[in-house]
Amino acid sequence: MSSLGSGTALIERLAAGDHEAAQPLWESYYPRLVELARKRLQGTSRCAADEEDVALSAFDSFCRGVEQGRFPQLRDKDGLWALLMLITVRKAADLANYNRRARRGGGHGQDGAAVEPHAIGSADLGQLEGDDPTPDMAAQLAEEFQRLLDRLGSAELRSVAVWKLEGYTNVEVAQRLGCAEVSVERRLKLIRKILAAG
Repeated sequence: MSSLGSGTALIERLAAGDHEAAQPLWESYYPRLVELARKRLQGTSRCAADEEDVALSAFDSFCRGVEQGRFPQLRDKDGLWALLMLITVRKAADLANYNRRARRGGGHGQDGAAVEPHAIGSADLGQLEGDDPTPDMAAQLAEEFQRLLDRLGSAELRSVAVWKLEGYTNVEVAQRLGCAEVSVERRLKLIRKILAAG
């Protein structure tokens, strides 16, 4: 998705029921969603599903929501990424919670049946998680996310904030920026100062 216009057009086509419009969005966002889910699931058991299942489920929820007109205020690629990030983080948290419950139950589900690794496919993942955000909540969160990013001013500070939300460590952010870890820490202090002032 190279331009804001093409992304907006794809979302409009998807909302009109054109399922082919999902493919370019999928190709553009899927790797980032998988990486975000991987970081959010780090250190948790993956007995029911993995980060690819979470990314698939999040993108599917997004597409269904767009087709149902649940995200009418979605206007640009920043709002799209904020919404996809919100859905993915929520689904990863739900999966991690489900896996913890399954472990505490001695490997048994709530009904007492044994839970086999990979016995729950991505089609069943929807049964494991809570409801998707309401359209109003998703729109409000996406708008608030964008408003906070806009307050940071520079593209570099916005990138640092997004990378940290995606779960990157300070060392990883420093590698992406080509700077020392202490420089990332200074940028994070500046971000916190800017956001606290407003």
